Amino acid sequence: MENRENRKFLDKIREGEGSFIAEDIEPILQRSGGATLAFLEEIIEKELMSKGRACRMWADALDVAYVNPLIAVVTTDSVQRIPLEIARKAQVIGLYVINNVLTVAMANPQDGRLVKQIEAIANVEVSPVFAPPREIDHAIQIYYTTQNNVEDIENFEKEQEDLLRSLTDEDLKDLASSNSLSRLLDGMFFFAVRERASDIHMEPGEDQAKVRFRIDGKLIPYYSYGKAIHRAFATRIKVLCRLNVAESRFPQDGRFSMPFGMGRADFRTSLIPTVNGTKVVIRILPGVNRRAVVSLDQMMMSANILEPFRRVIKSPNGIIFVTGPTGSGKTTTLYAALDELNTPDKNISTIEDPVEIKIEGITQSQVNSQIDLNFGLMLRSLLRQDPDIILLGEIRDLETAKIATEAALTGHLVLSTLHTNNAIQAILRLMEIGIEPYMVAPSVIGVMGQRLAGRICEGCKRAYFPTTEVLEKLFVDIPTDAKVAFSQGVGCSNCRETGYSGRIAFHELVLVDDEMRSLITREASQNELLHYATKLGYRSLRYDGLKKVLLGLTTLEEIEKHTVLEWDPAAVLAEEE
Repeated sequence: MENRENRKFLDKIREGEGSFIAEDIEPILQRSGGATLAFLEEIIEKELMSKGRACRMWADALDVAYVNPLIAVVTTDSVQRIPLEIARKAQVIGLYVINNVLTVAMANPQDGRLVKQIEAIANVEVSPVFAPPREIDHAIQIYYTTQNNVEDIENFEKEQEDLLRSLTDEDLKDLASSNSLSRLLDGMFFFAVRERASDIHMEPGEDQAKVRFRIDGKLIPYYSYGKAIHRAFATRIKVLCRLNVAESRFPQDGRFSMPFGMGRADFRTSLIPTVNGTKVVIRILPGVNRRAVVSLDQMMMSANILEPFRRVIKSPNGIIFVTGPTGSGKTTTLYAALDELNTPDKNISTIEDPVEIKIEGITQSQVNSQIDLNFGLMLRSLLRQDPDIILLGEIRDLETAKIATEAALTGHLVLSTLHTNNAIQAILRLMEIGIEPYMVAPSVIGVMGQRLAGRICEGCKRAYFPTTEVLEKLFVDIPTDAKVAFSQGVGCSNCRETGYSGRIAFHELVLVDDEMRSLITREASQNELLHYATKLGYRSLRYDGLKKVLLGLTTLEEIEKHTVLEWDPAAVLAEEE
């Protein structure tokens, strides 16, 4: 319902704070019955104003803050203070408690009577903030979803036992399109988002299928159900991705999206045939997991990595690589670099697969293999768009590598990724692809290697002292009576008893100077390049990982898991002395 505060919001946008003219909003006002929540949602849907800006202006008019419950840190205890039935009916959700005050996201935060009712129910003082109804609805679905979803699947199996026992292809299509099965699958997706999963693995076995979520880099089992319902889930996912539901002999890749707050959530799928049926892996794209662009300062890079990396990304031309396996956070680092370089006087463009986070002021494009819109074709066209800085999602082939190298030599700064085990191998990998050494040497200006390790849960973090034998393996000339404190998580409800919550990055950085260019031109070996890089200050991934262990951010076990002792910089320096 429209009131004085809503009109205040309307006056602001009529004064030119939105990217539209009066004629744009009058029909919407009439349909919505004035400056109502429906009006707010429609101007966001029609992209007449960005969601964040519109919601902040609406909240300002109400003299409260805007908090997106799909992005905010929401605690389980705060959610449970308000029963599900009341949360749904009143369109509210508890977010967090600070100083014994419960912050509650509300569609109508000015409803004083409702605030008092929630205070009585939660038995704590309430601080209301604004969130649009759709964001609250999806937050309720996510945060009130528990492993009861497992019971729902089991009950569905029992109810459909006869049908599932003799499931024909036609029955399978009908079941995959049913509302009941769709709700079960949606519940699984929302549960995965709540658990901060990056991937969902749906794996058929001989009798049962199981579902595991990859959380903080580790696969954790969550569901188990019959093979027949797995076939229905796999078919439903094919329908969502608009794939051939009858095809079960060849791998298939696809994408689908679903409503998520005021926007849509994107998922990338891969289906492959196995001896027990179709295995499905679903990548939950970062925007779904509520990730915003992280700045370089927030990445907790070591000073000896951060400062030279900042210098090299400000070079006017050249190629900078970030290397590592899939899921090692390479794109996060590149986005952080772009965020730092993003100024009005720079034309920054990206070619990605897919576009993971939209960044204001940057032109972002996405490749499409279905129409042969690949990296090479896009990059060739992009160079006619007068770019200053180009982010290339990945260099996979000779054509793309050659164009990128030529772009770096003709005054462009190119940032990209390569899948290699360490930073030095990126230089050798370019030559393996087919780029001549005399082209690689002047074009590459820096390579960063990166890995992610589990971060110790702050809720159950404890100090301990490793044995002397462990210390002697890690450090050179350490005194026998040395006491070095490490940290570990003992397990609690916040980290699902794993001892880890979130992840921390550790890095290595190789900068290319004139002497290294000479080594590259004459095709020096990896050991020669590493030897020279060490003289310039290069330290391995393991070296930086151990620094994060000493800082109490991760554990020795995590560093051991993600690195190998390929090169010992300390030994090289000792040898030189």
